Amino acid sequence: MTKHTLVNNQIRAKEVRLIDEAGKQVGLLPLEEALSFAKSKGFDLIQVTERVDPPVCKLGNYGKFLYQQGKKERKAGQQKASQLKEVRLTLGISVHDMGTRAKQAKEFLARGDTVRIAMRLRGREKAMGKFAQEKVESFLEMIRAFLPITLEREPRMEPSGLSLIITKK
Repeated sequence: MTKHTLVNNQIRAKEVRLIDEAGKQVGLLPLEEALSFAKSKGFDLIQVTERVDPPVCKLGNYGKFLYQQGKKERKAGQQKASQLKEVRLTLGISVHDMGTRAKQAKEFLARGDTVRIAMRLRGREKAMGKFAQEKVESFLEMIRAFLPITLEREPRMEPSGLSLIITKK
């Protein structure tokens, strides 16, 4: 967690807006009264937000609150947007190396990422567009052996070579 949550005697406000363990609003109470109310019910007084005046405090188990906050943060970390990953090939790539790159692309696709396949052509290789197209097609067949894919962008010639974008079906 990035910031420390204030609990019980750490709260410095004179008055707090209290929410009970069921989530119902109790109302505005002086801090001492809210602390005694929490103790009588057997709960901690947890400051939920400090951005408002008076701060909002909730009754609950502090350990459980920390666990729930950590769970929320972990879930938020998992819900990242898919990224565009690139797999680079050259015209002289061997079959084994192409298989390795296909496995790498499969891992990216399995994670939910979008993959750009870039066939880099240098110098005289740029005149061999048809051969480069065949290499890319054989690479796509290697990936299709692992999992079904869709072409998001068809293969097209660029100044640096041939590129296309694929995603998992």
